[in-house]
Amino acid sequence: MVTADRLSRARAGDGEAFRELAESHRRELQVHCYRMLGSFADAEDAVQETMLAAWQGIAGFTEERASLRTWLYKIATNRCLNARRAASRRPAREWDMSVFEPPVPTPREEPAWLQPFPDALLEGATGRPPGPEARYEQAEAISLAFVTALQLLPPRQVAVLILRDVLGFRASEVAQMLEVTVPSVNSALKRARASLQRRQQPATGHQPPPAAGSPAEDAIVAKFARAWESADLDALVALLTDDVFIAMPPEPFGYQGRDAVARFWARQLGAGRRFDLVPARANGQPAFAAYLRVPGTRHATGFFVLTLAGDRICGITRFDNSVLPWLGLPRSLPSR
Repeated sequence: MVTADRLSRARAGDGEAFRELAESHRRELQVHCYRMLGSFADAEDAVQETMLAAWQGIAGFTEERASLRTWLYKIATNRCLNARRAASRRPAREWDMSVFEPPVPTPREEPAWLQPFPDALLEGATGRPPGPEARYEQAEAISLAFVTALQLLPPRQVAVLILRDVLGFRASEVAQMLEVTVPSVNSALKRARASLQRRQQPATGHQPPPAAGSPAEDAIVAKFARAWESADLDALVALLTDDVFIAMPPEPFGYQGRDAVARFWARQLGAGRRFDLVPARANGQPAFAAYLRVPGTRHATGFFVLTLAGDRICGITRFDNSVLPWLGLPRSLPSR
C-alpha cells in the first residue's frame, strides 16, 4: 500500500521504503514484460531495469499525475519496447532445410525468442483485477498461443493491446504511458485486434481446453505420459487433433498434421530410445520435462508444453533443456 509516509521516505532515499512500495508489483510486472517479449530471460532483465529506473526516478514521482502502479507499468512498457526494437536488429539465423530427414518440417512464422513462463510465478502476479475494459481472461492472456501471436505484432501495437485489453487500463492512461495521443492509442488497438483475430482463426474449430487441474485435463495428460514413456506411437497419435502442430523455438518451423507428427515421433522414439517424463506447468498449461534413459543417469532432452482442445492435443511446443532451471527442474536425474 502506498502511504504518504512510505512515499516520503522513498523520495528521501530510503531504499527499504522503496522496496516496500515497488516489490509488491514485481510479479505482475514480470508477467507484463513476458507478454510483451515472449522471453522469460528478457522479461527478468526488463523488470530489473524497471526497478532501477524507478528507484532513480522516485524522487520526482507524484501521485497527482498517476498511481505508483501505473507509473511502474509506464517504465516497464517502455523498457520492453526498447528491447523489442533491439531484438528486431538481431541477425536472423539461416536454416538449411536439406539437412532434415523426412518428414521435412513445415516453415512457419514463429517468434524465435519464445520461452515458457513457470506457473509457480503466476501466483500473486495478478496484482489487482483487470480494469472493466479488459477483454481477455488472465488464463488466456498467458497461454503460449496468445503470447506467440503477440510477438508477431509491431511493438507499439503489442503494448497497447496488453495495456488495454489484458490489463484494462483506460485509453487516456495508455496514451500517457506511451506519450502519444488517445486517437493514436485507439488506432493502434484497432489494428492489433484485427491482426490478432486473423492469427487466431485457424484454431476456431477447436473445442475449448478443459479447466486447469480438472479431471478431464488430468486424464488426457496421464494418457500422453503413459504413451510417451512406453513409446506407444499409436496411442500418442490417437490423442492428437488432425491439424496438430509441433513448434520447436527458436527454429521457425515445426511439424503440421497427425501424419507428419507420427513420422517425426517414430524417429524420436526409434532405436530403443526411452524417456521418463516429469510433470510441470507453464503458461497455465500442462507440461513435461523429458529425460532420456541412458546407463547410469537420465539426461534432460527438452521441455514440452501441451495445448489442449477438448479431449485432444492440438499443439505441442518443445523447448530445449536450457529452460529447466527456471521451472525448478534438474538437467539430469539418477537412474532408477
